[in-house]
Amino acid sequence: MRDANLNVLWARALVEELTRGGVRHAIVCPGSRSSPLALACADAEGLQCTSVVDERSAAFVALGIAKATGSPAAVIATSGSAGAHFLPAAVEATQAGLPLILLTADRPPELQDFGAPQTIPQDDLLGVFAVHRVDLGLPEATDAVLLHLRANVARAVARSRGPRRGAVQLNVPLREPLAPIEAPFDASALSPLAVNGRPDAPFTHFCAAESRVAPEILAELTERMAANARGVLVCGPRDADDGLGEALCALSSATGYPLIAETSSQLRSAEGGHPVVHADAILRHEEVAEALRPDFVLRFGGGLTSKVLQTWLDASGADIAIFSEGGVPQDPAHAARWILEGDPVEAALRMAAAIQRGSGAYTEAFEKADAIAATTLSEALHQEAPLSEPWVARRVATLLPETAHLFVSSSMPIRALETFAGPALRVGRVHANRGANGIDGILSTALGVAIGSGRPTVCLTGDVAFLHDVGGLLSAARDQVPLTVVVLNNDGGGIFSF
Repeated sequence: MRDANLNVLWARALVEELTRGGVRHAIVCPGSRSSPLALACADAEGLQCTSVVDERSAAFVALGIAKATGSPAAVIATSGSAGAHFLPAAVEATQAGLPLILLTADRPPELQDFGAPQTIPQDDLLGVFAVHRVDLGLPEATDAVLLHLRANVARAVARSRGPRRGAVQLNVPLREPLAPIEAPFDASALSPLAVNGRPDAPFTHFCAAESRVAPEILAELTERMAANARGVLVCGPRDADDGLGEALCALSSATGYPLIAETSSQLRSAEGGHPVVHADAILRHEEVAEALRPDFVLRFGGGLTSKVLQTWLDASGADIAIFSEGGVPQDPAHAARWILEGDPVEAALRMAAAIQRGSGAYTEAFEKADAIAATTLSEALHQEAPLSEPWVARRVATLLPETAHLFVSSSMPIRALETFAGPALRVGRVHANRGANGIDGILSTALGVAIGSGRPTVCLTGDVAFLHDVGGLLSAARDQVPLTVVVLNNDGGGIFSF
């Protein structure tokens, strides 16, 4: 038998179900209790392993991989307080709707609650920020328990990626021996299915219910758009690469509605579109903002970076429909009339097919304002302009190749990029941690984007965010991952000094 002891068999079965469910990256943190899991990851075919010393950094690396690939990465920590460092990344993952699988090795029940070292209650480390959690129980050499393990891991992978995507915790208690030494166990009664699972497929295939916006609601929205020429399409931060950009460009063309696309929406480089990219600058002009006030709004993606844009929408009095993709509804002012869950790509294409109006005076006014803003900012931020945050943001956007990925920090960097990058920003993808809007794990998430994408990656960050996650540089150096970091040393953001 190829498994030296029961822990080796258990860990191999667990990792097999991860990889068969689509996990292609494992981030491994140091520790003794997690040794069987780490060794199983190292032996698994098709699984790229990255070693990260700090658990907080490791979880954000996995988050960045999810941003770049759309698939969950697994993170492995030893027992005790190690897994508690996963919480900040779990918060971001669940708030942003990104898949993340967190494995916490644990001590066996007989060591719990009696002062054993590195032993704490671990079954609820992530609290409300775990969309799913399960204690896998101790390894046993029985068909029933091994099949239960495989089904549980298959379910955890499926739960991490929808319909409500987010962080999943698998707690893995293990007895010694933790090293792959020979420790014979009775495997005579085990079936091939328990030992090997289903080759090239998850043990259990969990199929989510089809997610479509109700046809009668789409019909109502389509009717309102057909009758109303003063409408806008707005897309906030979004990581998925699923064709929404092309779908919204088609909807914009069909309705004549201008498409306002934030930098991290992935829409600015979509085929067939000419999105409005200076909304933050345009809407600071009160007369223009009032003249462009919409009567109908369709919102997509996450929470908006631009407070100016968000305030303008909330105060417009327009009928607002928000497409929510399983996360927190992005409507803090409760201005929406409809909050819709379902596939936004399919919904946009269906609405586009039902309307054929084209551009009108409202759209032309938006496009004219956007063009004036583009010319004005270009003249103000020409190549030899004095060094400033707006100038740096625009130069980064200008210099990046189209194949690159850009990760931008919260606070001032993303605001500078949003307002001043303009049409120069044509990179492959723009990412930001906008679930909780914090500065935690910025370098580590950018590192994960670099690992997951395999593309040139640049991180634009502020000084405090840089220092807060300086351990991410250690991870990049240890694993020889190329990452370019541009630091805006702006004395802690000066966020109220514009």
